[in-house]
Amino acid sequence: MADTGAGAKIYLKPVGFLDSPQYFDDQNKRLNNSLLWFSQIEYSIFEDGKPAIRSLVPVELWDKIASRLPEPLQARSAKLFANLTKTHAPLQCGERVLRFDQPHVMGILNMTPDSFSDGGKHDGDPQIAADAGFDMATAGASILDIGGESTRPGADTVWEGDEIKRVVPVIEKLAQCGAALSIDTRKAAVMEAAIAAGAHIINDVSALLHDKRSLEVAGVSGRPVVLMHAPSSGKDPHRGDGYGDVVTDTFNWLEQRISDVVEAGFEREKVIVDPGLGFGKSLSDNLALMNNIALFHSLGQPLLIGASRKRMIGALSKEAPVDQRLGGSIAFAHHAVQRGAQIVRVHDVPETVQAVQVWRGMRDAGVTARV
Repeated sequence: MADTGAGAKIYLKPVGFLDSPQYFDDQNKRLNNSLLWFSQIEYSIFEDGKPAIRSLVPVELWDKIASRLPEPLQARSAKLFANLTKTHAPLQCGERVLRFDQPHVMGILNMTPDSFSDGGKHDGDPQIAADAGFDMATAGASILDIGGESTRPGADTVWEGDEIKRVVPVIEKLAQCGAALSIDTRKAAVMEAAIAAGAHIINDVSALLHDKRSLEVAGVSGRPVVLMHAPSSGKDPHRGDGYGDVVTDTFNWLEQRISDVVEAGFEREKVIVDPGLGFGKSLSDNLALMNNIALFHSLGQPLLIGASRKRMIGALSKEAPVDQRLGGSIAFAHHAVQRGAQIVRVHDVPETVQAVQVWRGMRDAGVTARV
């Protein structure tokens, strides 16, 4: 193996997913406690932000290869590999238990006049919004993500009092819907009000950085939290200076943020991560992240992917308008599930649930031993 410098950093991505792992007992590993088994490890060693070594190794040879790495890289690779094969504990969300041995669909419920896809659809009418939420839960959404502030590029900031008025009545009406309820906000006061109303999960596009009270509020609440990558925690989450390598830059940022949040006293088992597709990222950036979803499992946390109806779908399909991006949304959700994403965040719940159920049926058949 070539020499590497003191600042070298290694990354592991599981590849070579198998249709029927029972035929190759010693040649595969289970990805977390999911329905996926991988047979190879793609490892990359970066120096000065650039790839110095890339290689592909069968999993049965990984220990031998890893033992030849310089000591700092050995320790890191052992941690990353352990993260790929760890069992994610279920999350208790009120009466709903989210198990991570199967993927979940999170339905988007925006109480905003200006969201990029469905702005104004439910704004100002909590009952209509709640009815839409009940429909999503009936269709199979495990989680409902309720938001009162648009984070699309150029959106106006919403005063926290107005945001609370938008989301709390809907959460209260959905308290007994059977799905876990997520509050999509970056403001501590909104988090507090939503939790008091019955929210089970905090989904913060700023990873608890926008509001200095958010980390304390989330920690005290004991609720699971989604930490999303965005290039800025300020007023405009899309503002940034670009990336050297978008995949490793995003990975490093999330890795550090998880560490900081855990060091502050938050329970690691209650952290979910989201690479933040579409937030300050170009089409090529988003596609690079989608093609490397599996790498993010080595962070050791359940993974949420939100690509539904985003601009990159239009860019790839003759500028299809937002309301004509169902096919692309399902394609991205299906790809995310095929790479082990535990949660996909979507607008089109019935169609995505059906796609996931069909995938689940195929996987069940694939992992059932045949005589």
